[in-house]
Amino acid sequence: MNAAVDVFKRNEFQGSSLDALNAWVAEVAALTQPDHIHWCDGSDAENARLTQQMLADGTLLPLNPETHPHSWLHRSSPSDVARVEHLTFVCTPQQEDAGPNNHWMAPAEAHAKMDALFAGCMRGRTLYVIPYCMGPIDSPLSRCGVEITDSPYVVANMRIMTRMGAAALARIGREGTFVKGLHSTGELDPDRRFIMHFPEELTIKSFGSGYGGNALLGKKCHALRIASHQARQEGWLAEHMLIVGIENPQGETHYIAAAFPSACGKTNLAMLIPPEGYRQAGWKVWTIGDDICWMRPGADGRLYAINPEAGFFGVAPGTSDSSNPNALATISHHTIFTNVAVTDDQEPWWEGLDSRTPALDWQGRKYDPANGPAAHPNSRFTVSARQCPSYSAKAEDPQGVPISAIVFGGRRASLVPLVFEARDWTHGVLVGAAMGSETTAAATGAVGVMRRDPMAMKPFCGYNFADYFAHWLSFGQADATLPKTALPKIFHVNWFRKGGDGKFLWPGFGENLRVLEWMIRRVEGKADAVETPIGHLPRAEDINLDGVALSDEAHELLFGFDRAGWQAEFARLGEYLQEFGARTPQALKDEQQRIAARLAG
Repeated sequence: MNAAVDVFKRNEFQGSSLDALNAWVAEVAALTQPDHIHWCDGSDAENARLTQQMLADGTLLPLNPETHPHSWLHRSSPSDVARVEHLTFVCTPQQEDAGPNNHWMAPAEAHAKMDALFAGCMRGRTLYVIPYCMGPIDSPLSRCGVEITDSPYVVANMRIMTRMGAAALARIGREGTFVKGLHSTGELDPDRRFIMHFPEELTIKSFGSGYGGNALLGKKCHALRIASHQARQEGWLAEHMLIVGIENPQGETHYIAAAFPSACGKTNLAMLIPPEGYRQAGWKVWTIGDDICWMRPGADGRLYAINPEAGFFGVAPGTSDSSNPNALATISHHTIFTNVAVTDDQEPWWEGLDSRTPALDWQGRKYDPANGPAAHPNSRFTVSARQCPSYSAKAEDPQGVPISAIVFGGRRASLVPLVFEARDWTHGVLVGAAMGSETTAAATGAVGVMRRDPMAMKPFCGYNFADYFAHWLSFGQADATLPKTALPKIFHVNWFRKGGDGKFLWPGFGENLRVLEWMIRRVEGKADAVETPIGHLPRAEDINLDGVALSDEAHELLFGFDRAGWQAEFARLGEYLQEFGARTPQALKDEQQRIAARLAG
């Protein structure tokens, strides 16, 4: 049987508007030579059939149907458990367009390398065609894609993470354009594993991995690396940010977009539960998204944002009833768990969940502490965002939500105060470009190594960081479409400042709402701040600290300003900006030098 020909005879979506898609599927089928081709419609019946198929062949394992109904466990290859940044490439015609922040390969060389891997790789397998939409299906901010894969596990995850199926295909038919993503698990051989991005071609090719970030091509590959390129061309922003709504007792909601590197509490902030006093007063928190944010100027000049994803692909370890009860409630049913441990009664388990001892580790072995953690440190859950108790219906608003504030943050044990506000847009872009986190001994063998991660986009920006900074700056230019007065205020936070005893000075978690309240009051012009060379800092009395016991040391370090320390920081920042060469915007360098001069004065 010629699978490619056979599918088009049966393809109910056939039509002239989809000729390009049909031709591409035929081309891929000729290259990969699958036994069968299946066009995914995203229906419940299709998902049920695929689930039963994966349960039958062991791709999925059942979990306790009473405590975790309609939930499954997937165990990946031990050599395939995380993103492979060193094997991830941006393939632009000119290397300088990819920039020093990306691995680069010439497009012709990359296509040849990948096509050699894909040749015949789907013999004996089914080729799945996944039409999907990133963002609400009717939103002008959304963008569509099609992923071709030989993994039913990928199909099941993409169904949760995107708007997948017939409605997405219909939009592709109307628009006539889509991002092309080709994926195969191959043999899961680490030596035959690459993820290639071709921004000018709106194309992704991924081979040799079944792991989420490498295989769910709608996520980091499309929604950030390719979309950031699209955003620059089309005048919007594709960012590694959560989106959260803060509703005050008067019923007014401000939406905040926030970028944090890994291990800095993005999901916890997106699903924040207000402290008791705030809850009693009527404060509410609404979750729009926990990972990716697309922002575009609206008709009124404000930035409007959508979460292009429909689900959460969250890290399981550390998630508990004390750290994030909303997340724990979200994953109590209809969830795919990957590389977690299981208890005797087939419940998913991971470090930080509770005090039980698991029966089997993430590889299916009898649990033995000598083998390391029971759950892989990067174990995951995939779940619909609609299951989150704090989920907002505004997540499906085609126009998006208006952003009042943009927040950058990192894990800094010293120097950086609890919160400060950028003076203006250009200063805010510098704050984002400078952000970073200090590593821990558990991760790197060295404590306090500061790694810069501009806008938390270091692994995900699909083009030269210098051009990326220039694109951000363009929104603040006088002749830009967006009026300066409508731009969100930009803030920086640091929940992780430590005292002399090495302990965190700020309680974090739900108490972070106190800091967000100050930001909102600054947006409304109702809160005071102290002017310093690094920006506007609150005094302790400017933040509602009722019920929070802070030591004298905590007051001094969380709300203080260390001039000498910031002088050294800005000297290092100047050296960092030089790494991006002649393309680095002069306005950014001028801003760094202006602040450095004020610090020296």
